[in-house]
Amino acid sequence: MKKLFFWLVVAGMTMTATAQRLTSPNKKLTVEVKGGQFVISYQGQQVLQMNDAQAALPLKAPKAKKVKADYTMIEGKRSHCTNEANEYRVGQMTLRLYNDGIAYRYEQPVKEQAAYVIPVGMKRWMMQWTDGAEGFYPLMTTHKVKAQRSFSAVSKDADGNCVRWSFPVLLEASPSPSVGGESVFALLTEANIEKGQSASSLYNDGEVYRVVPDEGENKAHSPWRVVIVGTLGDVVESTLVTDVSEPCKLEDTSWIKPGVVSWVYWAYNHGSDDYNIIKKYTDLAATLRLPYVLIDAEWDRMKDGKTVEDAVSYAKSKGVKPMIWYNSSVGWIDGAPTPKFRLNKPEDREKEFAWCEKIGVAGVKIDFFSGENQKNMDYCIDLMESAARHHLLVNFHGATVPRGWQRTYPNLLSTEGVYGAEWYNNVPTFTKAAASHNATLPFTRNVIGPMDYTPCAFSDSQHPHITSHAHELALTVLFESGLQHLADRPESFLAQPQAVQDFLSNLPAAWDETRFVSGYPGESCVLARRSGKTWYVAGINGTDAEKTLAVPLGFVKGKYTATLFADSGSESEPWRIERIQKLPETVACQPRGGFIIRIDL
Repeated sequence: MKKLFFWLVVAGMTMTATAQRLTSPNKKLTVEVKGGQFVISYQGQQVLQMNDAQAALPLKAPKAKKVKADYTMIEGKRSHCTNEANEYRVGQMTLRLYNDGIAYRYEQPVKEQAAYVIPVGMKRWMMQWTDGAEGFYPLMTTHKVKAQRSFSAVSKDADGNCVRWSFPVLLEASPSPSVGGESVFALLTEANIEKGQSASSLYNDGEVYRVVPDEGENKAHSPWRVVIVGTLGDVVESTLVTDVSEPCKLEDTSWIKPGVVSWVYWAYNHGSDDYNIIKKYTDLAATLRLPYVLIDAEWDRMKDGKTVEDAVSYAKSKGVKPMIWYNSSVGWIDGAPTPKFRLNKPEDREKEFAWCEKIGVAGVKIDFFSGENQKNMDYCIDLMESAARHHLLVNFHGATVPRGWQRTYPNLLSTEGVYGAEWYNNVPTFTKAAASHNATLPFTRNVIGPMDYTPCAFSDSQHPHITSHAHELALTVLFESGLQHLADRPESFLAQPQAVQDFLSNLPAAWDETRFVSGYPGESCVLARRSGKTWYVAGINGTDAEKTLAVPLGFVKGKYTATLFADSGSESEPWRIERIQKLPETVACQPRGGFIIRIDL
């Protein structure tokens, strides 16, 4: 018995001696490396445990290497991004501690063994995996969640519980540590997918969630796995996904212009086969001074003897830049809309994109991919590179979530990868769930990159919405996307007060600065975004009860003029639009309501 006690003491002393504590440049974030575990802490309080065999190996060099990121973005939550990190080498892993999180990757072709421990009771917002990343992020506190079917099948165990989860994942550390009165959160995702790599997702065995790359990966090093850590504000404002991604590979980016798009599908599923409907949306874009119109699926089957070239010519004559849709032809093919099989072969793709450039198409929306394997990732990169050679903007739909490509290939201005407003056209589920879902997305999906949710509808599609007018308008600012597609039909937009039309006419689609103001996932969210000298403050109530939202705007300095767009509470006159002399500290919102404050300095 004495011998056993002796060796237990020795083992404990050895573990203590070999444990390494790594720190971020600002000292707020630490990672303790010991016994096959990485333990992440924020200001001395444990946030997350990650199991990995690499953590049992010694540091290659005890002194940290300094890493700095300083770059500009054409599209995103911030035009000038900066960050710094301390970089360490642990076994075959490169581990970076940034001021707002950690990033790690394997530098040799070793089998990934990383697994996050998410104990029962810890609050988490997670989406069940589908190949198009279209699902809700419900609040959960356990791994025992029944698998649901949405657009495509999800993975489940023998008891019917979901076992495969998409990135990103938002966690609230439990028991909730308090830093200045605020809880600490961690957002799990990944970044910088290169040729020869697949994306990954999480598979859980009870409380342990393993990082599992999809099929086909053959690159010597892995993508960066990312954990953003801090308060909700730290998470929402973080640019860590692009900080670790490859710099821009394009020599000339002067032709890349984010902007707002008029969009036909929400009201007319098959509207792009009708020249006269396309004209209506082009005229809307011209009237509201929107830079783009999207000619969606089935333009190759246009009626009445018209062609897509006629539609493109009409848009150009109105000063509107046309974009057109393609089927990727690797996902949904049988029974899917056309045009198909025009982009799969390199020679066909170059011919098609050259034709687009010649006739004056500004960009392409490419739809219906088949998941996150290496084949899909390589195909996406080929598409972005080929499109850039022909000065074409890119919007991926029916695709996985962004993982930093918007920095490397800035012609990628948006990606769907979200359960968005088009689903009002498909299923009744969205009507009651949308408000809470909308108040969750700024903390989850939209943290990691542009999100083509297709917001802002004052009228109804096939299934009604019960969010308010001001809630819908607020989404155009709350949701960041380099191509912001407006969902509603032309007559609905043109029936709104002139102040609302003018707001849309001047709406930016890229931001110089983003600040988290207040909120909590699923309940409410208030963000402030700046473009030049104008601040746009957007807030929504995600609940079915009246709610007063905190709006602390102490960062707005100097003289200003401000306009408030809010709900009146009247069905016949739904808007309350007024000039305000003083910025409010709170705004009262009706159930599922919202507001916008435009502040001109």
